[in-house]
Amino acid sequence: MPSLKDLKIRIESVKSTRKITKAMQMVAAAKLRRAQEAAEMSRPYAERFNAVMARLAASVGGSDSAPKLLSGTGSDQTHLLVVMTSERGLCGGFNTNIVKKAKTHAQELLASGKTVKILTVGKKGRDQLRRDYGDHLVGHVDLTDVKRISYADAQGIAKDILGRFDEGEFDVATIFYSDFVNVVSQVPQAKQIIPASYDEEDQDESGSTLFDYEPSEEEILADLLPRGVATAIFSGLLENAASEQGARMSAMDNATRNAGEMIEDLTIEFNRSRQAVITNELIEIISGAEAL
Repeated sequence: MPSLKDLKIRIESVKSTRKITKAMQMVAAAKLRRAQEAAEMSRPYAERFNAVMARLAASVGGSDSAPKLLSGTGSDQTHLLVVMTSERGLCGGFNTNIVKKAKTHAQELLASGKTVKILTVGKKGRDQLRRDYGDHLVGHVDLTDVKRISYADAQGIAKDILGRFDEGEFDVATIFYSDFVNVVSQVPQAKQIIPASYDEEDQDESGSTLFDYEPSEEEILADLLPRGVATAIFSGLLENAASEQGARMSAMDNATRNAGEMIEDLTIEFNRSRQAVITNELIEIISGAEAL
């Protein structure tokens, strides 16, 4: 049974921890507002961009003049998985859920005889993947010094990926990130960016309208497809930033409440132990007085 001094020290320690988690919760809440606004503002642009790209891709179809970023290499043997996580922890299962989805995808590819290469964005994802897929890691992007995600950061990552594609290092590229829904819900996503893939639902609502393009559709696609890669990465980074702060806010709120409950339990145990000590002292005093 711990002594009164040990219990008192432990209570003070938990109280200090609660102050830290409460402060981190408030900081995450402040950062979440900015990150959520940035993510929500980027969605209409990304949706409109995808709609235009989907219409252009549908019109070009499988023609021989289609850009390589759209038509692909003609093979799907080598896959590059771009796993985007956070640089910091203490955000619940945010990083683990993204990595878990990437691992599941990698296992399926390896089981079917494909070659898997992994490019990590964020230290936490690299640390987790290194344990089981260290031989598949081909690069890492460090965003530790980046205070606020910008399009330039996404362009740098896109430039690295496009350079690897031009050198023939892979055939298919897929990014992994987490869509922000709300504070308690972040949904891991996998999105293929090379070769570019667009669903019918991405196409512009004005599907009955005819457009003439100058220059040709192939030339426009050749110029826009690299931007499409950067746009997809930028959207993923913004969604990740909001998801990370939401997950951290939720995790720190849970930690604060758990610390409060622990303090209550320890305080009850401390009071009971102190009462037992006082009772024993009184018994000793009474017994000594009776002996005299």
